[in-house]
Amino acid sequence: MALPPNRVGVDIGGTFTDVALDTGRGLVTGKVLTDYAQPERAILSAILSATRQAGIEPGDITQVIHGTTLVTNALIERRGARMAFITTEGFRDVIEMRSENRFEQYDLNLTLPLPLVPRKDRFTLSERIGPKGEVLLALDMAEARAMAAKIAAEGYEAVAIGLLHAYANDAHERMMAEALAEVAPGLSVSISSVISPQLRELPRFNTVIANAYVQPQVSAYLGRLVDKLRGAGIGAPVFLMHSGGGLISVETAAEQPVRLLESGPAGGAIFAAGYARAHGIDRVLSFDMGGTTAKICLVEQATPKTANSFEIARTYRFKKGSGMIVSTPVVEMVEIGAGGGSIASVDRMGRIQVGPRSAGSEPGPACYQRGGSEPTVTDANLILGRLDPEAFAGGAIPLSAELAEGAMAGVAGQQGLDVQAAAFGVTEMVDENMANAARVHAVENGRDIEAFTMVAFGGGAPLHACRLCEKLGLRALLIPPGAGVGSAIGFLRAPVSFEATRGLFQPLDGFDADLVNATLAAMEAEARAFVEVGAAGAETVTRLTAFMRYRGQGWEIPVPLAQDRFSASDVPGLITAFETAYRTLFGRIIEGLVPEITNWSLTVATRAPDPAPVERRLGGSPAARGRIRRFFDAALRQEVEAVEIARADMIAGAWVDGPAIITEDETSTIVTSAFRAVGQADGCLLLIRKEDIA
Repeated sequence: MALPPNRVGVDIGGTFTDVALDTGRGLVTGKVLTDYAQPERAILSAILSATRQAGIEPGDITQVIHGTTLVTNALIERRGARMAFITTEGFRDVIEMRSENRFEQYDLNLTLPLPLVPRKDRFTLSERIGPKGEVLLALDMAEARAMAAKIAAEGYEAVAIGLLHAYANDAHERMMAEALAEVAPGLSVSISSVISPQLRELPRFNTVIANAYVQPQVSAYLGRLVDKLRGAGIGAPVFLMHSGGGLISVETAAEQPVRLLESGPAGGAIFAAGYARAHGIDRVLSFDMGGTTAKICLVEQATPKTANSFEIARTYRFKKGSGMIVSTPVVEMVEIGAGGGSIASVDRMGRIQVGPRSAGSEPGPACYQRGGSEPTVTDANLILGRLDPEAFAGGAIPLSAELAEGAMAGVAGQQGLDVQAAAFGVTEMVDENMANAARVHAVENGRDIEAFTMVAFGGGAPLHACRLCEKLGLRALLIPPGAGVGSAIGFLRAPVSFEATRGLFQPLDGFDADLVNATLAAMEAEARAFVEVGAAGAETVTRLTAFMRYRGQGWEIPVPLAQDRFSASDVPGLITAFETAYRTLFGRIIEGLVPEITNWSLTVATRAPDPAPVERRLGGSPAARGRIRRFFDAALRQEVEAVEIARADMIAGAWVDGPAIITEDETSTIVTSAFRAVGQADGCLLLIRKEDIA
């Protein structure tokens, strides 16, 4: 499918709102500070700035693609609708009982996070459906109408409906939704059989509750955004980046906002995957560091790792298990509070800590001169000479070294260090936090981190990427062009896609091929209907994943399947696919146990064009050198003299040995003493260890 010109991608982050405008003749990028009160104002400001740079009118824009953290932030900060939850009698407290997992085993005073819906707002129906969809106790429509009237009288803004085994038979959920529509036609209603039709009531209930909780807010925000764009003369269709790595229409996003949970970071993973494919790199570590968080994702065979569940709003030292598990398609990544705005402090044991609190854009780091007074990673990088105070963000935000040093003095005083040593401690801590997160993520997925090549992007990543590679033992990394706004560029490269999911239990020693095929056909029809809205007539590809386990196990693994229709003769192939995936993850299979399938996922996506292959260049001619600057090289534990080079001068084959600083408007790349940077034909910077150059 040929893409129209003048497509714009906009990513709202905790500190900056990034824009990327593809005119067909080239890419225009930029950053503005995020507007917390009205995010749509920053979006419009960024888009209009990009159109002025490109020399086009706002009305010339043909497509707007947006990624937002609104859903995640609303759930973390508990800023959602006053809502009711309707479930089957006896299951009112499922969301409060959780999985009964003690995520901090030795804490005798462990406090579980409160559910989004208080107990007084949870209601039950006398109905029951079995796991195969059979009606065990029919729902009385009179009872449904009486409950609908009660809920309407209470003045709730939203309602979530999650009944037992509704994934197998949605009749009772739809009856309850119809009763609510009769008495309160304007009420926001979400049903689990639409939002998350999968096995396991806890994640399914959580998912439909999360969707209902944010739906009024997201719907209102998207309405304001579209109105503001139309008011500026931008009549182009608006798409949203969903957490599974594709695009959905603004209408779908308003109906199912839970799909936007990892909206922005998913664009970054798509961005990294495109360069992995172009450079022929099978194993990539995607490293996205912005102003508030850092995101790390594994990309193998040019495909980001995905999952059908995700944990949000972790409340206990960011420990796994302390948040709310939701079942929605998502690019699997680890996200930590480590960005340029992350605030440094000294704990009661005298240790430097960084994050998860962030200065954001309001007031921002101390050096921004906007009222911030606490020391941040950006302040530390400025003190260490890694940032040019006159050229930060293309000169739009002049930085004050004096204010940065004043903020860092508090950390220095508590540590008995000078300001530079304290700044070094802050950057080392944030780098070690990110390195540990990458190690754990790789180990949890059964991978050797040293076998990967890093692709680094986001405003902060090029500043820290070399040091992170030194800590992880990585030999090479890529800094793509436009790295400072990588997620926004990733939006422009994402396919229009929709992932349909179903809970359909199938033991492979009793595989019902006809039932499976009928279910898959319904899933494909659902997914295609959504894709047609955004890309009518486009060529598409279909991907099917079965979530499988051995009988008796408590959790499943994703198993990609090469076909989407089956017969009884395909069972041996399903077993082989499962054993291959199981052995890859765990190193062995379990003989004698029968595999079974619990959930299915089918994605329909527009076919993305293959990027032109790029032949790796390790050298050519030395790059044109600029002025000499000094920065603190962490591995050498000392200041070094570095040559400054403009990114535009790093043409194909141009090289520079570290220490060096390669500058561009949205970020700077720090080339440490251990690395050489070489320009590539597609505008990437390849940073490779000096000893690996023949």
